Order: sequence, then C-alpha cells, then structure tokens
Amino acid sequence: MSTFDRMRMDGRVAVVTGAGQGIGRAIATNLAAAGCDLVINARRVADLEVTAEQVRAEGRRALIVAGDVRDLSETIADRAMAEFGRLDVWVNNVGGSDDKVTRSLVDTPDDVFRSQLELNLVSAFQGCKAAAKRMTDGGSIVNISSGAGMRGSPFTGPYAAAKAGMNNLTQTFALELAPHIRVNTVAPGPIATEAFLEILNVEDKLDALTATIPLGRLGKPDDIADAVVFLASPAAAWVTGQLLLVAGGRTERTTQYKPRGG
Repeated sequence: MSTFDRMRMDGRVAVVTGAGQGIGRAIATNLAAAGCDLVINARRVADLEVTAEQVRAEGRRALIVAGDVRDLSETIADRAMAEFGRLDVWVNNVGGSDDKVTRSLVDTPDDVFRSQLELNLVSAFQGCKAAAKRMTDGGSIVNISSGAGMRGSPFTGPYAAAKAGMNNLTQTFALELAPHIRVNTVAPGPIATEAFLEILNVEDKLDALTATIPLGRLGKPDDIADAVVFLASPAAAWVTGQLLLVAGGRTERTTQYKPRGG
C-alpha cells in the first residue's frame, strides 16, 4: 500500500471544532477530501453552513453542532455517535480570544486570563476526554496549538500560556492513551486569516513579518490542514505525542506584536 493510500480515511468520522472559517474550515474540507464524514462545531450557524456545503461537495456527510465549545464536547461526541455510530478523529481547533485586545500580562485582568485558559486549554482537555471515551483502536486526536506556545509571547501572554499548556496536555494524553489512540499537536506559525490580522494588529507590519519566514510567505489555512490530515491518517500510525511546527521555517519571533486597547 502506498503512502497516498494510507492517507485515505474513507468511511471514518471526524469532529472539528472551530470549523466555521479559516483554519478550521480548511481542516474539515480536507478531511472530507480524504474520505471522512464530518461533525463540525462553531458558534455561528451561517459559517458552519458554508463549511458543510464544502464538505458535501467532496461527497461526504456533514453534521452541524453549533454553540460555544466550552462544556459542549460531550454533546458533540454524543451527536457524532448518534448520527454516524463511530468516532475516529477529533481535532481541537477552536481557540483565539474573546477579548479583542492585546496587552501586557501585568495589565491583564484575572477574568480575561481565566477566559483564555477555558477557551484554548480547558476546551481541548474536554474534547480529548470526550473523544477518548468513544474511540476504538486506531483513533487519532489532533490539537491545534500555536508557535506562541513555544516561547515567550509579549502582549499575547494568556493565549500563549494556554497553548503551552496544550502542548503538555498532548504529550500526557498520548502516553496515557497509547497504544490505542494517538494524540499529536500542530503548531501554526503566522497564518493569513482575518482573525490573525484583526487580533494581533499587524496589518502595517506584514512585510516585516514575512521577512522573518524563510519560505518567504505567510501560511495559508490549507498548510495547516495538510499537516492535520497526515497526523489523523493511518500514514502517521507510528506518530504520537509529537508537536509539528508548521511555520515556513520560522523558529523565532523577531517581529513583536503591539498592545491594542479596547
């Protein structure tokens, strides 16, 4: 069997959180192209309908479970089992910030820090648990972290701390769930999405930011989706507990983001 054949996941069922746009939508549609039926989650139904349309265009089924993923993982997993009778892949992609402000840690209110942990770390913890309880041998969980979680991250500290926690969470789940379920992390570098440009306030620094990337461009959502499909598939059957940095060769942050008031 070729590597291409081992990338196929025909008839498998995948959950993708944060699938309404950007990276999450790309992950969902690429998993569908690899043969998966999809359970997709995000807050806005209209966004999910667009993603579902793209999944169905690949000849696969799509089930929408809309809502804030925090404390919703068990419901998503139950809906997946009720609709499809199995669960093979779970991608914890939801993340970001409810608070569209960048600031120093000293200036960060406690409730904002807690909210960031709940959205970016606790939701992943809940998703991993919900998936692991329903998967059989050969299941795969992929967490979407960030290059920010691998180093100090001025003005995005709560988000970076949560993603650093996710990296350790992945390694621990991988050890506890082996050999039956694999757990890995993809850490995106700068990806050209609306959320990235809006929250980090880097519109006037795109040329300088691009100059720090050895491969000479910002990432695209499909760059991350390709890595996720590989890790989710049988082609990565001997890979678990790993963090894959997908950042065009960028390993250090040389362009600093700016504080942005609310």
